Amino acid sequence: MEATRRPRRLTAADLGAERLGARATLVHFSSAFCQPCRATRRVLAGAAGLVDGVAHLEIDAESRLDLVRALGVARTPTVLVLDASGHVVRRAEGQPRTADVLVALGHAVTEEAP
Repeated sequence: MEATRRPRRLTAADLGAERLGARATLVHFSSAFCQPCRATRRVLAGAAGLVDGVAHLEIDAESRLDLVRALGVARTPTVLVLDASGHVVRRAEGQPRTADVLVALGHAVTEEAP
């Protein structure tokens, strides 16, 4: 997962969610017929379950084209890692490995504002 150059801040409302994770949020853009998206869902849900205060939000790219365009999502799966305040701190395209997600979460949690 690569670090974002200019962190963009997203709110729960932007993502159509009730709330973001207390420490970090994994945002997963998927599509109905995307095989890697199914595996990505399992990886992200598992990682979120391992780290307290982490939420996993899956967004159907086809139904949220406004957000896809605004964030420059070119393919599914695309994963954004948000810190506690909603800033995008990491981004990846394609199916992530659990180890990479956990490292990205470590960066998101470490970068929390004191």
